[in-house]
This record gives sequence, C-alpha cells and structure tokens, in this order.
Amino acid sequence: MTTVNGGVSFWYAATGLPGRGAPLDGDTAADVCVVGGGYTGLWTAYYLKRAAPDLDVVLLEAEFCGYGASGRNGGWLYNGIAGRGRYARLHGPDAARRLQRAMNDTVTETLRAAEAEGIDCDAHRGGVLEVATTPAQLARLRARVAHEQDFGAAETHLLDAAQTAERLYVPGALGAGWSPHGARIHPARLVLGLAAAVRRLGVRVYESTPATALAPGRATTPHGTVSARVVLRCTEGFTADVAGQHRSWLPMNSSMIATEPLPAEFWEAVGWHGREVLGDEAHAYMYAQRTADDRIALGGRGHPYRYGSRIDRDGATPAGTVDQLRAILARMFPAAADARIDHAWSGVLGVPRDWCAAVDLDPATGLGFAGGYVGSGVATTNLAGRTLRDLTLHHLRRAAPTDLTTLPWVGHRVRRWEPEPLRWLGVHALYAVYRHADRREHATTSPLATLADRISGRG
Repeated sequence: MTTVNGGVSFWYAATGLPGRGAPLDGDTAADVCVVGGGYTGLWTAYYLKRAAPDLDVVLLEAEFCGYGASGRNGGWLYNGIAGRGRYARLHGPDAARRLQRAMNDTVTETLRAAEAEGIDCDAHRGGVLEVATTPAQLARLRARVAHEQDFGAAETHLLDAAQTAERLYVPGALGAGWSPHGARIHPARLVLGLAAAVRRLGVRVYESTPATALAPGRATTPHGTVSARVVLRCTEGFTADVAGQHRSWLPMNSSMIATEPLPAEFWEAVGWHGREVLGDEAHAYMYAQRTADDRIALGGRGHPYRYGSRIDRDGATPAGTVDQLRAILARMFPAAADARIDHAWSGVLGVPRDWCAAVDLDPATGLGFAGGYVGSGVATTNLAGRTLRDLTLHHLRRAAPTDLTTLPWVGHRVRRWEPEPLRWLGVHALYAVYRHADRREHATTSPLATLADRISGRG
C-alpha cells in the first residue's frame, strides 16, 4: 500500500470527504452572518442558537464544513492558550489566570457538548504528556510546569524519567510534564458532528460560498450578499483570502503523518496505555496521538510558510517534510521506524504577529472576529464561540457583560505582519534557527533560539 498524500487529511480516509451542502443562491438577510465553517464558526453558531433560538443565523463556508484546520489537526483537545504571558504583562497576572481557568473548563465543556449532541469523536481524556529528551529541554520543561502551576493549571506536574517511562517509553526521556486538562479526539468526527448539530438547530449553512469581502452590515460572496447586523469572521488560517486581511494573520503550515495500525506487541513495549496526547520540548516541536485504531498520528512544522501567504488547498505534503516527520517518529519510537506510513497531509493555522489569540466585536460596526490560535485551537475555538455568543447578544439585545466578555483576550489588537519578502524570510529564518538549536543544544537552551523568540514575538 502506498502512502496517500493530501486528500485534505487522514481523518476523512475511512468515510471519504463529506458531500457539500448547497451554496448561497442570491442575496439574503439574517440577524447574524458567521463566516467560516470550522470549529470557531460552528461553535459560535451552535451557542448562539442554543441561547437565542429565534435568531436567524447564516453560516458561509468556502468549501465544506471541516475543510480547514478543524478537519486536519492533531486531535489535541487541551487547555493551551496562545499569548497568556503577554496578557499577564498587559492586564496583570490575575487576568491571565482567569483566562487559563476558562481554558481548563473548556476541555470539559467541549466534551460535554459533544456528548449532548451525540457526537462520537473517539474522545479519550488521558491528559497531556510533554517529554524532554535533553538537559536543555528538561530545564525548559521545569520552568514551563512552574509557569503553568502559577497561572491557574495547578494540576500540571513534573514526572521524572522513571515515572515518564511508566506512562510511555521514549528513548532518552529525562522527564515529562503531565496535565489532566487534555483529551484525544478524532477531529473530523467532531467537526462534522458539530455541523450536523448546527443544521438541526436551524442555522442556514451555505457551503461552496467564499466570503470575498466583509463590511459593516454585509458579507459579499460570488453568489450574493448576506446582510446582517452582526458579521463574524471565523476564518483562522484562511483569513488572508478575505479582502483587506492579507497581512492580519500568517497562514503557518503544519504537516502530519499517520502510520498503519501498530500491533499489540508494539504497545506492550512502549506503553501509552493512557492514550495521552503527546508533545515534546523541542523548539520546532512535534505533537502526536495514539488513535482509536492504534496508529500513531504525528505532526510538526515541516515547510512552515509559503510565499505571499499562499495556501495549499488539498493538503499535499512535500516528500522532504514526510521524511522529517518519519525521522521524528523513528527517534521517538524506534520500534515503529519501519512502520508503513498510510497517510501524509498538511494544513494551515493562523498566527498573529504577537502570537496572541483574540476575540472581538466592534459595537460601532457590528464586525467581529475570533482566531489566531497558533495551533492550540481545538479547545480554544469552543471558548471563542461562547465568547462571540455573549458579545453578539450584548450587541443585539443589550445582554449584560459576562465573565467571558471580560477575559483579557477580548478586544486584543496587534500590528500587521510585514510585507513580502520580509514575511517569508523572517519565518523561514526563525524555523532554521529553531532546528539548528534543536540539533546543537544539550545542557542549556540555545541563545539563538531565545533571541528568535524575542524577535518573532513568541517570547
């Protein structure tokens, strides 16, 4: 069997790509227009209709619901939030702790909502395990665990080498961080189940309908214009396709491979019986899960960015990136080094210039947005959807502010990315430095990597 490359993602391999709903057919009007049929847009529409069934909500999707990162990601439902340290500096540590506690609760809320809607997404709440394999990584891990505990994730704790091996054997692992706030999911099953739930609630979903321009009171598409008092942009890695948004968020590529199902003797040797979602402490980090059918699905940055914010549409992945991911697989799991790779695919995630996720709704224009999750969006989208619900109801019906609308990421603004070729040069230089640091550092973190963090906005 040869490796399938592209075809959107492995997560659709068993069922095939979903059929598309009808596109918009002429001009229409609604109370709310949601642009984007991924997790953010779907959760927003879902919670709006749950809270206010009488609202007329239209959702526009350029391809099919779940075509983007929501149907391609690594299946990490966890409590990570992009930009927490910056929010602490801007708004104070207590505000950042409130945001972190909201993210902790969001893991539970996402699973609750999926169960309530009868969505079988192979969920297994085994927590998050992040391993360190060099002294430099271990030092970063210790600092990060202390940081997590200080900022509202008190249940996160450090495992020594022996405790790590009891959970999962990774050659040379010196320790790991573990948090209960994480679950493995099947991304496509979640997004398709959510799309079905949204339709059941009466949301008008139009697929094959790209929104080419957004303005106060309207969303323009090739098939007609949607007029609405509130227009919400939920386009994440595809934001550059919207007029005027080309430099708002950078579409960062992330790539994955999925092995063949691995035999019982492999799992007896390596463990991973808790089915934690797995990461590491490298600068150019990896992420992985043990799937419900006992494969390893593993990802990393690969080729990080295409010139001019171009997006590869069908998930095709360069051979060199597949080789890089196989090398990571072999390093982490030597017994799987010769396993067949059944599928390789890629997708894009949205990266703001300061690496901070944000949500907002401008009361003067009725234009809102959410995104910039920097790869931590599976859970963050749910919190964003509930926050956009509350902001929308405040705008339309003068509902009172809520705990969610006062979180520090609400209303966050950031400058735009540099024009080309500076954008392309900067991103590729950044990841070249990170890979160099990962190859060379041992006892202490590379000062080049620290400098790269500061220049890029990650630090």
